[in-house]
Amino acid sequence: MSDELDLLRAADPVRADAGPWRDRPLDARAEHALTRLLHSRRTQRARRRLVVRAEAAVLALVAVLAFALSGAATGPAAAAPAPLAPRGDAPAVSLDTLARRAEARARTAGPQAGPRRGSHLQTWYLTMATGPDAAPPVTVPEERLTRWNPDGSGSELVVATDPRHPGRPVIHDSGGRWSTVNDGKILHRKTYPAGSDARHGGLPSRTKPPTDPAALRAHLATLYGGADRQTPQLLLALSSLLQEWTPGPRETAAIVRMLADADCLRPVGTVTDRLGRPGQAYVYDAPDGPMDATRQMVILDAATGRLLGSEVTFTKDLPEFRITSGEVLSYEAWMP
Repeated sequence: MSDELDLLRAADPVRADAGPWRDRPLDARAEHALTRLLHSRRTQRARRRLVVRAEAAVLALVAVLAFALSGAATGPAAAAPAPLAPRGDAPAVSLDTLARRAEARARTAGPQAGPRRGSHLQTWYLTMATGPDAAPPVTVPEERLTRWNPDGSGSELVVATDPRHPGRPVIHDSGGRWSTVNDGKILHRKTYPAGSDARHGGLPSRTKPPTDPAALRAHLATLYGGADRQTPQLLLALSSLLQEWTPGPRETAAIVRMLADADCLRPVGTVTDRLGRPGQAYVYDAPDGPMDATRQMVILDAATGRLLGSEVTFTKDLPEFRITSGEVLSYEAWMP
C-alpha cells in the first residue's frame, strides 16, 4: 500500500488551497492516469515512477493540473532535447499505405512471430514544478529493459544514459532532487524467479494484445481508459501498452491500422529519431484538452510499420512552469 500512496502523492495535482486549480474536478485524462495508478500493479517503485512521471507531466498541462514535487531543490541544469524536425522533401507516406505494408508483412509471419512480454525503451521526460522556490524544468533521460520468460521468471534494468551525449554525466531525479550520475549508472536491477509474473506483472502485462485493430482499441480502453474516445488518450494508452509488450508483426499491423483509423493524425514527412533511425512522422495537433498546449508525434518504420518513437512538444508558452513554446515534454524511443 505504501507504494501506491507514494504514487498518488507524486501524481497529486496540487494542494486544495493552491492557485486557480483548487476544487476543479478531474477530466477524462486525469481519471485515466488515476485509474492506471489504482489498477495497474507494478513490480517496484523505480519502474512505476518512469510511467507516472510522464503521465503526471501530461496531466499538468492537458488537464489543467500542476505536477508538484515536494522539497525539490535547484540542481544542475540539463539540456532538453530539441524537437524533432520532419523533412517534407519526399512524398509523405499515408498511414493507410503503411498499414497495408504492415498487414502484408504480418501475413507472411510464422506462428512463432508473436508478441514478446517486456519492453526496451529510452525515455526523456521533462519534470516540472510550480511556485517561487520550485526547481527549473529538468529533462531526465533513462533507459529501461524489462523481460519475462515463458516460465514466469523475469528481469528489470533501469540505467541513467543519454545516447545523444555518450560518456557525459546524466541528470538524475532522486526523490525530487536533481543530481548528476555517470553515464551508464545502474539505477535499478531486479531479477525474478520462475512463476513471478503472476504476482508482479498485473493484468496489462499478462493479457496478450489483440491482432484485430478494433479489438485492440477496445482492449486499450478497458485496460487504460479513454482510448476509445479521443486520439490523445489513444496515444497515451498505446505508450502504456508498449511498456508491457513488444509487438510482433501481427500486433504491429493492428497498431498501424488502428492509428490509420484514428482522427487527426496526419503525415508530416520523414524524420530521423533520437537513436538515429529513419522513419515516417505523423502528428496530432488538433485540440488536446482545455489548455490545448501540446502536439503529439509518432514515428513509424516506413518498411515494417513498427513504432520507433513518440514525442510530445509544447505549442504555447506556459510562464508558470517556465516553459516556452517548442520545448519537448516527453520522448520515448522503442527498441526491439
